[in-house]
Amino acid sequence: MSDKPAYRLFDQKLKPSRYDKLLKEAAEADVILFGELHNNPICHWLELQLAKDLYTKKGKQLVLGAEMFEADNQQPLNDYLQGKIGDKELTKQARLWNNYDTDYRPIVDFARKNQVPVIASNVPRRYASMVARQGLASLDALPADEKRQIAPLPIEVDLTLPGYKAMLGMMDSAHSSGSGSANDAAKREQAANFPRAQAIKDATMAHFILQNLSPGQTLLHFNGSYHSNNFEGIGWYLRKQRPDLRILTISSVELEDPDNPEKSSRDLANFVITIPADMTKTY
Repeated sequence: MSDKPAYRLFDQKLKPSRYDKLLKEAAEADVILFGELHNNPICHWLELQLAKDLYTKKGKQLVLGAEMFEADNQQPLNDYLQGKIGDKELTKQARLWNNYDTDYRPIVDFARKNQVPVIASNVPRRYASMVARQGLASLDALPADEKRQIAPLPIEVDLTLPGYKAMLGMMDSAHSSGSGSANDAAKREQAANFPRAQAIKDATMAHFILQNLSPGQTLLHFNGSYHSNNFEGIGWYLRKQRPDLRILTISSVELEDPDNPEKSSRDLANFVITIPADMTKTY
């Protein structure tokens, strides 16, 4: 009987690769965008291993960042990392994801033990919801202190980028009857707010990554794969501001046969993690 690995690792061109090669390239990068599947335990285990191994190599030059923490929760997160508050207080003060205890707490506790900063990079969800309902212009009226929790306005959104364009196509199909009426035009504009809400997250995560990255540091950022797949999303906004930045991307995919990645995964990221489709889920 053949072996049953929990994951396989491939490079950008889908040639088999190894973890030690990934670690070496990650240690040489300024920013690593680890694209995870939120309910996949292999992703979370590998994130923890990469954080530990990068800490061994980089020490105090390592910074962590996470989509799972929103910018206005940075203070309670800092307080927890510094030992000023405990688990119960963090749960009260921060909006933690439902799978925090199983999937992200091990990483945060590793950071707390070793005094590694963790950046709450995501836009507060209420602002993404505002954009989804009312468009980007709705952010203009926010008070200055609230705008500081978002990437600087105005935010450029390129709806021709393949990821956003695909999202727009799905929403447009769902909202348009194809009659060409003014009502359909309004529906299409409303549909366009969905990828714009995605973009506000990508732009804000890129903003806080750059705001917390100093020369010589490596920032390991955890996010859903769709925020960095195909070198778009967060990476696009990072390169827009810092074209000199060394960015390494990782994507995670579930497959019936992890040994044979599909052609669609080619050029998905610098490294592609393939995981059995029947892998146990954390929720």
